[in-house]
Amino acid sequence: MSCIEFCTCEYYDCPHHPQKHNYECAACIEKNLKNREIPACFFKMIDAGKNTNGEYTFLKFAEQVIASESDGDR
Repeated sequence: MSCIEFCTCEYYDCPHHPQKHNYECAACIEKNLKNREIPACFFKMIDAGKNTNGEYTFLKFAEQVIASESDGDR
């Protein structure tokens, strides 16, 4: 299965989106690791309804995971 079949990223204009090249998720993950960030699809899985305001840091992700756990979301 290719990542395009399960990719939930809605940022289609992003040059790292799997539909833009042949590298599947690798380009996105590489960019995020370089910037010490978590891919947007991970945030969407945790809490699709909340806006990150473009902040995809490890800390923001951890805060959302903790908040979703305390809210009983999964």
